[in-house]
Amino acid sequence: MPVDPQQLRRATLASSVGSALEYYDFYIYGLATALIFGPLFFSPLGPSGALIASFATYGVGFAARPFGGLIFGYIGDRFGRKQVLLLTIGLMGTASFCIGLLPTHAQAGMLGAVLLVILRIIQGLGAGAEQAGATTLISEVAPRKRRGFFAALPFVGIQVGTLLGAGTFALMGLAHPEVLTGWLWRVPFLASIILIAIAIYIRLKLKETPVFQELEKHKNVTKNPVGVLWRSSKKNVLIGMGLRMGENGNSTIYSTLLVGFMAAKGGVFEGDKFIGPVGLLIAAGFSAIMVVTFGALSDRIGRVKVYRYGALFQLLFAFPAFYLISLGNVTLVWIVMSIGIALGVQSMLGPQCALLPELFGSTHRFTGVAMSREISAVFAGGIAPFVGGLLLAVTHQSWMVLAGYSLVLAAISFATTFVTPETVGRDLLLTEDAS
Repeated sequence: MPVDPQQLRRATLASSVGSALEYYDFYIYGLATALIFGPLFFSPLGPSGALIASFATYGVGFAARPFGGLIFGYIGDRFGRKQVLLLTIGLMGTASFCIGLLPTHAQAGMLGAVLLVILRIIQGLGAGAEQAGATTLISEVAPRKRRGFFAALPFVGIQVGTLLGAGTFALMGLAHPEVLTGWLWRVPFLASIILIAIAIYIRLKLKETPVFQELEKHKNVTKNPVGVLWRSSKKNVLIGMGLRMGENGNSTIYSTLLVGFMAAKGGVFEGDKFIGPVGLLIAAGFSAIMVVTFGALSDRIGRVKVYRYGALFQLLFAFPAFYLISLGNVTLVWIVMSIGIALGVQSMLGPQCALLPELFGSTHRFTGVAMSREISAVFAGGIAPFVGGLLLAVTHQSWMVLAGYSLVLAAISFATTFVTPETVGRDLLLTEDAS
């Protein structure tokens, strides 16, 4: 297929801004979960109970994501990729904005907590297809020989969102605690309206992808992509889920669970809630470069090889990483976070950007990518803070819990690479899955 340079630029920008909004939302919610939401919305449960309840609301959003992926994946395969990208960005952004308007427990009792859960579910529904849409869109527009590079470019938006989210919280750490918990915590959520407006404006100018246009032209658009996926793609969905465990799970461990671990009572930096956000800020800067580097590398030596060695690195790094964090040296914490996120996580995310869309046939690609990403997100990223929080509570904040958790998730992805087909250079017009 010929590549339209203007469409490629617009698709890259549209996907990048959407990724920035999703991960801005992801990080401000994750950081607020670890640092603020407990005492604001769940204070009657006590410090430990409030933190666990707060992490549970974080997990609820992930539980909603597969349903969002199923609904919007169907729409994306049935009616086009562009339509979904407009719907998802609207849902996510509106939910985030409304979180900034919620009453706290002191103002309205448990009403605020109930509304927080509802908005988190809405946010999860939208996020359930946002990244699937971004990867599908850019992969179907990009040139075949450089698909890994271009598919990874929108994920620079993830790092921009991380920089915005973590940077906002790092700056907020300079404020007086009463100001922070009084009204300042609302500002990052309300500010998401700016990213929403930019993303919708850009996405309205998008054209449909050449692959979907070809499906429409030859009347090959399936009326039941979910049924096709269920009949022919169960193996590749499971492969996608396995690949995601090490990447998504470790991303969440480093960005949310670790932050709460360090700041918790009895933690290595008890009372200092902003060492973690600053570490994320530094890591995001390096990650913006590394995700594209690993994506481009996968064009040269193969998606599976890059993924396998990335998972192996994360596996071997787990125990040394969290031992160094337990020593209580701030500089070491920032170095470990940068290595774990910029090298460990991005070495899997870089090739994954093109690999997941390449695993599935054109008639059900959006649904396949969405299901692979979002079902795994529940078991990898969604429950990690909640389960990790419980394990930390019963082990009296042992760093070995985090190390073991990180190792197991990376090991699952490492093992999965041995049953993953190499997809580099695959023709995305094909209706059958990679095998």
